[in-house]
Amino acid sequence: MSVVRFAPSPTGNLHIGGARTCLFNWLYARSTQGKFILRIEDTDQKRSEQRYVDEILNSIAWLGLSWDELQYQSKRFDIYRQYADKLLAEGKAHKEGDAVILKVPENIRIRFFDLVHEEISVDAEQLKDQVLMKSDGSPTYNFCCGVDDALMGITHVIRGDDHIANTPKQIILYEALGLKPPKFVHIPMILGEDRSRMSKRHGATAISEYRAQGYLPEALVNYLALLGWSPGNDRELFSLATLVKDFSLKRLNKTAAVFDINKLNWINGQYLKNMDAEMLMEMMIPYLKEQEYLIEPIDREWLKGLIQLYKTRFQTLPQFISLAKFFFTESIAYEQDAVEKHLSSAVAADYLERFRNMLEQVEPFTVAAVEQGTRAMVEELAVKGGDVIHPVRVALTGGTVSPGIFEVIQFLGKDKAVRRLKTVTQKIRSRTQLFDKLDEL
Repeated sequence: MSVVRFAPSPTGNLHIGGARTCLFNWLYARSTQGKFILRIEDTDQKRSEQRYVDEILNSIAWLGLSWDELQYQSKRFDIYRQYADKLLAEGKAHKEGDAVILKVPENIRIRFFDLVHEEISVDAEQLKDQVLMKSDGSPTYNFCCGVDDALMGITHVIRGDDHIANTPKQIILYEALGLKPPKFVHIPMILGEDRSRMSKRHGATAISEYRAQGYLPEALVNYLALLGWSPGNDRELFSLATLVKDFSLKRLNKTAAVFDINKLNWINGQYLKNMDAEMLMEMMIPYLKEQEYLIEPIDREWLKGLIQLYKTRFQTLPQFISLAKFFFTESIAYEQDAVEKHLSSAVAADYLERFRNMLEQVEPFTVAAVEQGTRAMVEELAVKGGDVIHPVRVALTGGTVSPGIFEVIQFLGKDKAVRRLKTVTQKIRSRTQLFDKLDEL
């Protein structure tokens, strides 16, 4: 049976690279009916913090990746001391003060096969003697990592290729202890768009940040899978179940992956577009409440319809708020270019006033009735439809882009649409202030 582990250190949040490593381990375990161990490497007790443990566990669970076993290295110090004592007793290690040091054999070449990078070899002379236990009694990373991998029966160590330098040191330890080494799979790094190592300057790096920014776990998992792995065809969207079915270590890429936020946004948008409207609304409500855009009791049918209207236009949950906030507020920001193009003439004010008068008379207030009234007005004025609709759109939404204007008017409601048109008309005619904000008069 295959046994793999993901071993984060709780000295920071779970970041994109760690999440991808976790995902690949989890996928391999599930695709081979194996075992997935989550091992918290918290031996650095000065830097390890419980809040990071909580964040890591919550982020992994949010991504939908369940573990079969949870281990904490801080609870295994007695085991590490036992193996250090064994090496001391066999003369393979010695003490320097309170520290335990493993002597690296001389005149040998350490070789191992990596499933991504193939054969790798290192002269032992390039390695220093290895500290196993520090003078404060805590184990070093390579020592407890090697001991745990062996004792937990890890068959495949799947980790980032920044750990390749640690592998020869761990192989020496396996040999000294007479333990069988696992197979090694070192995944190429994730780079930023400038092809440097991904860091905060490239944007959010922690999974919890993407969660807060309105990305869906299914979309993030889908995208992470594409960073260093290929399904073998042109598919870009797949469920977690499909990933488990298709995952293979043979399809891991040998070159570094480049993180593309636009690709992630597109994938997230596809998942949002295909999501059930009721579920999407429930996810959206906390974001709207945070902005104080919703007042109880919530008109859920209205909100669900509005979200449905915008469903193909936003790629993250907060982006919906950015696009549709003019529905929720009385004061809205105006795009200056749109104002200059469509709201800077006396004739625009005349069209808005006539349109407002038409809206006040529309009964019942439906999309079809508003559209019919608009077409009658355009025909009466003997102008193009855009001559009326463009100023109306800018006056009601603040910009030149929105869903169908008649649907927008219906969701705004007659009272709000009429008030907003009246305010804008007065501003055009008075020319007393710029259209940076729309305030009720």
